[in-house]
Amino acid sequence: MNDDSHDTPIRILIVDDQPLIRRGLAMTLGDAPDIEVIGQAADGHEAVEQALALAPDVVIMDLQMPRKSGVVATREITTRQPETRVVVLTTFDYDDLVFEAIRAGAQAYLLKDATEAEVLETVRAVRRGESRLSPAIARKVLEQFRLVAAGTSAADPEPTLATADAREMSPGAPKTASHAAGGEFEEALTDKEARILDLIAEGKSNKQIAASVFLAEGTVKNYVSRIMDKLHARTRTELAVRAVARRG
Repeated sequence: MNDDSHDTPIRILIVDDQPLIRRGLAMTLGDAPDIEVIGQAADGHEAVEQALALAPDVVIMDLQMPRKSGVVATREITTRQPETRVVVLTTFDYDDLVFEAIRAGAQAYLLKDATEAEVLETVRAVRRGESRLSPAIARKVLEQFRLVAAGTSAADPEPTLATADAREMSPGAPKTASHAAGGEFEEALTDKEARILDLIAEGKSNKQIAASVFLAEGTVKNYVSRIMDKLHARTRTELAVRAVARRG
């Protein structure tokens, strides 16, 4: 996929267990000249089946659904079909769900109070390979990592999955090699890679990063891939989260 231009419409699969929401999203997105709604699914099981059969560019994914949750469906889709981007669109902003969805491979996380313009721009952004978090979610992620960086007392209750995920991604080891998820070790970043990671954390696109560091956009893409490998991040969104964690 190219980051900047596509000759064909963005092919969308909409997943939500509420028929009215599915139809509303289909009407809203379908009216855009550069978007084509190719399918709808009522639960995570149908989402995986249709994603594998239709190969959509972007899946709009609810999280709380019967039979198979949106998090599980997101993980299966992004694992079996990496070219498909997942945009979470949900009413829930619980810490656990936010981190689980990001770890599952979601490229964006929006709440259902997002405007039509925000949803449309997010769909186009993830198609370009970018990531998006709604302002409320971005604040939650930042606050979570501030708390983790500050440490918790022995009297604190058992950590939630979100806190555990954040700790895994926090800089607890020396800068030359730190723990990543699953017990792996992160490799040290060069100064140039660290600078590019900071720009990713600021939400910059590859094109904007290229202009900031005076490199070709293709070179920036190579840097981003290398950074993801070093930090064991599956998606650009998770990479941005890790960048916040490294800042402590």
